[in-house]
Amino acid sequence: MSLRRTIRVYPPEQVTTISDREVPAADVGLRQADVDAIWAAVVRYYRTGVQPAMSLCVRHRGQIILERAIGHSHGNSPGSPEHAPRQLATPRTPFNFFSGSKAVTAMLVHHLDDEGVLHLDDAVADFVPEFARHGKQDVTIRHLVNHRAGMPTTDDRIDLDVLLDSDAIRQLYCDARLRSVPGRRVAYHAVSAGFVLADVIQAVTGMTINDYLTKVVREPMGMTNFTYGVPEDRVGEVARDAFTGFAQLPVLDWIMKRGFGGTMEEVVELARDPRFLRAVVPSGNIIATAEEVGRFFEMLLRGGTCDDVRVFDERTVRRATRETAYGVMDEVLMLPVRYGQGFMLGADVASLYGLRTPRAFGHLGFTNILGWADPDRDLSVGFMNSGKPLITPELVLWLGIMQTISARIPRVAR
Repeated sequence: MSLRRTIRVYPPEQVTTISDREVPAADVGLRQADVDAIWAAVVRYYRTGVQPAMSLCVRHRGQIILERAIGHSHGNSPGSPEHAPRQLATPRTPFNFFSGSKAVTAMLVHHLDDEGVLHLDDAVADFVPEFARHGKQDVTIRHLVNHRAGMPTTDDRIDLDVLLDSDAIRQLYCDARLRSVPGRRVAYHAVSAGFVLADVIQAVTGMTINDYLTKVVREPMGMTNFTYGVPEDRVGEVARDAFTGFAQLPVLDWIMKRGFGGTMEEVVELARDPRFLRAVVPSGNIIATAEEVGRFFEMLLRGGTCDDVRVFDERTVRRATRETAYGVMDEVLMLPVRYGQGFMLGADVASLYGLRTPRAFGHLGFTNILGWADPDRDLSVGFMNSGKPLITPELVLWLGIMQTISARIPRVAR
C-alpha cells in the first residue's frame, strides 16, 4: 500500500477546458508566452497527482487573460474505483472557497460600519447579549475580524448535524470560553468568528448572512454562485475535495486538531460531507467558480466597483486591506502572518502571492486555494482546487504558480 495518495494523471490536453472569455495577451500588453508560462506551471502541478481538479482565472488590466480548468471535478480522487464515472472540471465548476470566505464576510461587516449601522469597535454582546457568557463581554467585532478575539476554537468539535441548526450553533459559540485576553494575541479563528459575525449581521439587518450577501454582492455583481453553502439539489455540482499527498507528520496533525478540530484527513471528510456543503459556514464555505472569486477581488481592486456598479465604498476597501499585523506569530497557524482586517497581505519576500507583492491582498482557503488582487500589477486572480495535500514536496510547485504569475505580469507604471 502506497503512503502517498494520488490521482490517475491524464494527458493534460485531454482534461483541460478553456473558456471563450480569454482575450489575446497582446490586448493587455503581454506576450502569449507569458500566459503559456502561467498555464504550464499549473500543468506541472497537475502532473504531481495531488490535484484532482484545478480552475484558474487571471485578470490583468481588467481583462480575463486566462480562464481554464484541468482535471476531474468528480470520480478521480485517490482510491476511486478504476471504472468510476469521471466528470471533467470546467471553468464553470463551483468549488468551495473555504477560508477565503472570511474576506467576503469581513467586507460585509465593513460595509455595515460605513453605513453607520454598527462600528467595528462595538462589543459583540451589544447585538447578541448571550455572547457575553464566560467573560466574553469585551470581545469586539474588530477582534473577530482580526483573529484577536481569544476564541479561535470551541471546547467541542462541531457536529455536522449541528451545522444545519443556527440556534444550536449560536448556543455553542455563546458557551465558548476564552483562550486568551481579547485583543492581546493573534490566533487564527478558523471557523468560530464567522458564525458570530453572521449573528451580528442578522441582528442589525434582519436578514440572514446569505440574504445580505445576495443583496450587497451577489446580485449587483451578477454572480450565479457565490453563496455560503448550496441547496441540497446543487451539492453534486460542487467539485469533490480529496485528501492527497503523504500522511502528515504528527506535529501537523496536532496543529490541525488545535485549530480546526481534527486531523487533515478528518477535516477533508467533514468538508466534503453534503451536510457541510448545505450549511452556512461564514468562515469557510462560499461556493463559487474561480472566475467569480477573481471577479470579487477585481471589484476590490477597482475601489469597490464592478462594471460601473458601486458595491463597496472605496474607503471601505482601503480600511479592510490596511495592515494590522506584521510578522506576528499566529498562535494557531504557527507562522508569522501579515494581516489586514479580513485579509492576508502580501510582502516583498514571504508572500503567498509571489515575490515583490507588498500591496497584494487576498486570502488562503484550506491549504492551497487562493483569491487575491495586486494593485501594483493591476491583477486579480481566483485559483480553486480540490486536492488537499497540506505540507508535501509538491508545495514548491504550488508556490511556483503564484511566483510565475507575479513574474510574468509586470508592475504597472505609475
